[in-house]
Amino acid sequence: MNHKLNLLATALTILAATCRADELAEKGRDIFKKNQHSVVTVQVVLKMTGGGRSGGPSENKEDLTGTVIDPSGLTVLALSAVDPVELYRRISDRYNKIDTQINDVKILLDDGTEMPSEIVLRDKDLDLAFVRPKAKPTAPMAAVDLTKSATVEMLEPVIALNRLNRAAGRAYSASIERIEAVIQKPRTFYIPESSSTSASVGSPAFALNGNIVGVFVMRAVSAGESDGGNMRENLTVILIPAEDVLKGAKQAPEAKGDAEKPADKPAETKDQKDGKDQK
Repeated sequence: MNHKLNLLATALTILAATCRADELAEKGRDIFKKNQHSVVTVQVVLKMTGGGRSGGPSENKEDLTGTVIDPSGLTVLALSAVDPVELYRRISDRYNKIDTQINDVKILLDDGTEMPSEIVLRDKDLDLAFVRPKAKPTAPMAAVDLTKSATVEMLEPVIALNRLNRAAGRAYSASIERIEAVIQKPRTFYIPESSSTSASVGSPAFALNGNIVGVFVMRAVSAGESDGGNMRENLTVILIPAEDVLKGAKQAPEAKGDAEKPADKPAETKDQKDGKDQK
């Protein structure tokens, strides 16, 4: 009899856990559908010189994840993704010999439009970079409302949204992350569970009620002499609260670019041109 009761209890526990997982997935999909278009790919060309490299200056083009936080196109991403050397300088002085320069910034839209943009504000302490289009968008962009924010506790799940790389077609994606720790000093931020996180820095994270919790960035501390500049011990991914991002956004100036210049539309394919000719 006891054996049958134990089996029934186990079955009920599994059923309850399955129902909770299904409910979590359903809420995650709702958040994804509502906010996916506020997550964009930001293409950055970074030039590096110095540092004793024999090959001379080098340029790297990177596709980064950014979160649109205003319909005007103001976008936030992790400064450490835009300029990794800036982050490394906080850990070790040996990176001071490397000079970096951002040569090109573009926000890439779903329809193939490339919006020439520029970095208008950098916050090294919070690892945030704010980017604006040089030209006003032809229509308001989908954006996350930072004024509707949420706080979370340890072990709570959050829904992170991301843009995948070129090999995956820059598709939208979502993942369920859990908060491993809540840090109160020197400022409040969250530590995601490092063993499971798949969100990129620059990705937004939402509470299950649909309000934004914050944006994933990197946190670095200076390495002591005994650490020997150990990167792994002095770097971690964190979730910076939305209210801190909002404070930075309010200080972001307008872009200096030509406001009359339209965004670059995707080139027409041969089939599209042939179709126009036939008309």
